[in-house]
Amino acid sequence: MELRIDVQLPPSELERELDALNRRLNKPGDILYDLPCIDINLPDLAFRYREADEEYYIYVEDMKNRRLAGYTVFNRLIELNRRQDKYLRATHSKYAPAYQRRGIASAIYRWWLDAGNCLISGARQSTGAHALWHSLNKHYDLIYVDLRDKTLRYLGCEVSNQIREDLHTRMILLGKNWDLSGLAERTGMTIP
Repeated sequence: MELRIDVQLPPSELERELDALNRRLNKPGDILYDLPCIDINLPDLAFRYREADEEYYIYVEDMKNRRLAGYTVFNRLIELNRRQDKYLRATHSKYAPAYQRRGIASAIYRWWLDAGNCLISGARQSTGAHALWHSLNKHYDLIYVDLRDKTLRYLGCEVSNQIREDLHTRMILLGKNWDLSGLAERTGMTIP
């Protein structure tokens, strides 16, 4: 049940990145200063939100310890065509080790999916991201697709190991009020 898991970042590099972002979040005049919060209720955490070029950034601040726990970005994928780009975003999350496995990314993904948005995986995932997607599959439909030449082709809810390992194979989590036929209609995804 693996999907090209090979994304890792050295903890010291991650901490430097988070410290730099935290300084910007607290520096008057910076574009990241005083961002609005979204309504995700986890104790002592503030979820700051920003949109830029149709990509969405959620910065998670630990208010008690006055530090940045991490962030999640809902990215556009260049592999998608314009029609697909309207409905699908890929997630990219980075959290300091002390904040991992605490349900933060899961809460953010659920907020996104419950708002009626869909997610598509990138070509690679970390072990934690892969586990998170399959955990979310308990509440949201997860499908496999082939993405090549800006075309989506439905592969099913389960695929063989060989197909799963192909770099063109991606997962999609369907948000609230989405179904397979609606996704196909809106994105032009083919269903064999």
